[in-house]
Amino acid sequence: MNNTERYALAGAPDQPAITGTSACHTAAARPAVAKTSYRFLILALITIVLALSTGDRAALSVAGTDMGKELGISSVEMGYLFSAFSWAYVIFLIPSGWLTDWIGSKRSMMLAIVVWSCFTVMMGMVHFIGMVVPLLLALRFLLGAAESPVGPASGRIIAAWFPSSERGVAGAIFNSAQYLSLALFTPIMGWLCYRFGWEYVFIIMGLIGLVIGAVWWKLYYLPVDHPKMNAEELEYIRADGGLVDLEGLKAKAAQSKGMKLGEIGQLFRSRMLVGIFIAQYCITSITWFFMTWFPIYLVKERGFDILQAGFVAAVPALCGLVGGVSSGFISDQLLKKTGSLSLARKTPITIGLLLSSSIVLCNYADSAWLVVALMSVAFFGKGFGSLGWTVVADTAPKELIGTTGGVFNAFGNTAGIITPVVIGYILQSTGSFEGALIYVGAHGVLAVLSYWLIVGKIKRFELKSAS
Repeated sequence: MNNTERYALAGAPDQPAITGTSACHTAAARPAVAKTSYRFLILALITIVLALSTGDRAALSVAGTDMGKELGISSVEMGYLFSAFSWAYVIFLIPSGWLTDWIGSKRSMMLAIVVWSCFTVMMGMVHFIGMVVPLLLALRFLLGAAESPVGPASGRIIAAWFPSSERGVAGAIFNSAQYLSLALFTPIMGWLCYRFGWEYVFIIMGLIGLVIGAVWWKLYYLPVDHPKMNAEELEYIRADGGLVDLEGLKAKAAQSKGMKLGEIGQLFRSRMLVGIFIAQYCITSITWFFMTWFPIYLVKERGFDILQAGFVAAVPALCGLVGGVSSGFISDQLLKKTGSLSLARKTPITIGLLLSSSIVLCNYADSAWLVVALMSVAFFGKGFGSLGWTVVADTAPKELIGTTGGVFNAFGNTAGIITPVVIGYILQSTGSFEGALIYVGAHGVLAVLSYWLIVGKIKRFELKSAS
């Protein structure tokens, strides 16, 4: 019996009315049932999956220093290796968003986890084959393709499992997985690299992924199919805008009509959505600095060894985690107090991203630990201002939530193509990270300007039907 049926039996509107004394006795005999909280288990699942995917794409940044020395990889080649992931990620995000709309989040996420985990293991074995740089470029490209369903699938899951009043918290916690990943996995990967060698960074991360894939398949359900969630929780989600039937109904619709480029084109004719996409590009530029060059910055510019860098890099990541989670609670509280979705989302975004620009101050700090403190402030701000997935869940057309998430993520992760390569060239031409930090910090200001000058009012975008 699914939750829709349980809801009907629990007192759906088509049940016969109970009146008079019988109603009083029935109400007294049947106490109110507290709603379950299985939506938070689902949130934990997608947060763990995003943390894993972030860790796997960042593994090269931890292993990169030792790999570069052992295999003769230059700074520019390393920049292209970082970038190769994003080429595939961007190319495949829109198709993977449509695929997720078609086959559903459970299957698309499971397929993604297993495939990218296998590619991660293979990266730890490249030195046995030869032609290291071309092979790494190919594997990084394939890793990006395999990870592309995570964002679109998670955007659909948040829209389906959470009411509007909790979506800010849900989106913020989900987005904080990237900081959780860096705080959790970076020290582990640094220790593996220091103790066993760079190869084991990739091998162990890939094996962890296969375990998480099995857990995902066992525990994830659609809202209307969850075997333990009660009708009260289902109705609570449904009553406040949760699209609880999204997976079953929209997947069939997508399968029957296919991906229509005209509908995707409508997304780019919305000034609001285009502004959100531009801001996400800027925010992701900051993210990619931390996921790629930051540990190398700590080693080459600030004199830490690889083991120290692994643990030191976790400090700003923890600050980003605190910022990311707290912004969701503050945003939802602002929504309850003001009733303005625009104010509730834009205020934390503005404060956070202006704080993230403080990364530029590291150029004027002599102490390595002062640099860590400034990076922590910047990363807290970046986390506090990263409400992009919440805004997508608020604004995407109901028919194309997965696809909109794919476009949003593709636009943002274009920064993953450009930023690592630009920083690689800055390092090669100047021998310093100073220009790189200015480049990264400026993107926080640009994201704020995009939200205030382009986005306008935040609301659900409605597709225009074809005439």
